[in-house]
Parts: sequence; C-alpha cells; structure tokens
Amino acid sequence: MMKKYLIVFLISMVPLIELRGAIPYAVGFNLPIVPSIIVALIGNMLPVPFIFLFARKILNWGQDKKYIGGFCRWCLEKGEKGGRKLEEKAGMGLYVALSLFVGIPLPGTGAWTGTLAASLLDLDFKKSILYILLGLLLAAAIMLAASLGVFGAISFFK
Repeated sequence: MMKKYLIVFLISMVPLIELRGAIPYAVGFNLPIVPSIIVALIGNMLPVPFIFLFARKILNWGQDKKYIGGFCRWCLEKGEKGGRKLEEKAGMGLYVALSLFVGIPLPGTGAWTGTLAASLLDLDFKKSILYILLGLLLAAAIMLAASLGVFGAISFFK
C-alpha cells in the first residue's frame, strides 16, 4: 500500500502530469480517496515554493548563456508581457485568475505553470501559494469526479 502512495506522490510532482495524473492512478488502484488526495496535494505543492523563489533567478542567470539564452530570454519576455496584460484585465482578481488557471485541468496549466507565472509577475509569495493551493483543490475535485465517473462506468460493465 505504501508503494502505491509513493507512486501517487511522485506522479503528482511531475510537471504537466501533476495531480491530474496522480488522482486517476489512485482511483484506478482503489486506494482510499482522502489519503490519496492529501498525498497528491503534498506532492504537487512541494516544488511550488522552489519554483516561485528560483525560477526567475535561473532564467535571468541563463539568458546570456550560449545554448539556453534564447529560451530563457523568450520565457522572461513572454511571461512579463503576458503577465502585464493579465494584470490589466484581471485587476484585483489576479489571484482568483491564478487559482482558476491552476484549477482547470488542461494541458499546460497547473501548479508548475501557475507558479512560474506568479514568479514572473512578482506576485506576493504567500498569497500566490494560497491561491495555487486553492486551484489544486479545484483540480483535485474535478479529477476525482472525472476519475470516479470513468472507473465507475468501467466497473458497471464488468
């Protein structure tokens, strides 16, 4: 049982997969739901502070490097340009928009991407972490409902 929880934890830490893959795994292997969601949330949140605190520094460091400079500059420019547009449109709802961005389980959204955006926008660290966690709770609820629906339908036809 602990091995499966460890797998849930590790899956939830992988960029782009995150808890969107960990929760269906847990449901598919009939792990208890509440502990599985807690493990997936912890695994998904663990990299968030590191991404927030170091992503911009790494991109700034890499922008004058031979092989990665172009990519780092592109990320910084794109992030800042897009972030300013989002700030103008969202205004005070910027944190809610961040939470919804993280919470809607689509490819390219999630805690990793949302945290990178928050870092590039120089958002408040504590508020960003809170709203990213709220987004992950939304994503967990959506993925749980979808997983129970899919696996419930499969078990119905057995």
